Amino acid sequence: MNRDDKTTIVSELNDSFSRAKFTVVTDYCGLTVSELQELRIQLRSCDSEIRIAKNTLLKRAVSDTTSDVLLEDFTGTTAVVMAYDDPVGPAKAVAKFAEEHEKLQIRAASLAGEKISSEELLALSKLPSKEVLLGQFLSVLNSVPTGLVQVLSGVPRTFLYGLQAIKEQKEQA
Repeated sequence: MNRDDKTTIVSELNDSFSRAKFTVVTDYCGLTVSELQELRIQLRSCDSEIRIAKNTLLKRAVSDTTSDVLLEDFTGTTAVVMAYDDPVGPAKAVAKFAEEHEKLQIRAASLAGEKISSEELLALSKLPSKEVLLGQFLSVLNSVPTGLVQVLSGVPRTFLYGLQAIKEQKEQA
């Protein structure tokens, strides 16, 4: 690989690292090409990608980005998963794939410029998706006014029940 090719790869990787909101560093030693292709397809569906490059190129590309906390994790056979939107979907895909294929080892991850461990990544993968969380939040917001209306309408309702009871009492007497 000549110098121009390396410069092109570093600039492409740097652009990807700069756009990524969530980055995962994995060890893919022992995985077949078809297994990696399966992971690529899963990641593509959640606006993310997996990139494989030499560690020296990755180290150069990650500098001056929010993922530079992962610099020391670029050792051995390294594959980097970069998510550009919601981090939960790619975290679920990587965690599920790592569970099914023991050869894929999660080293570390970076979320919004902070390094997280593989255990924290697994906890992130168990969260509901962004759409589900927004739906739950909206239901909570909707329940507050509904509860207020029910409480406020309870006072006149109770008063009417009392008047109705007095009316029935007088009719019986």
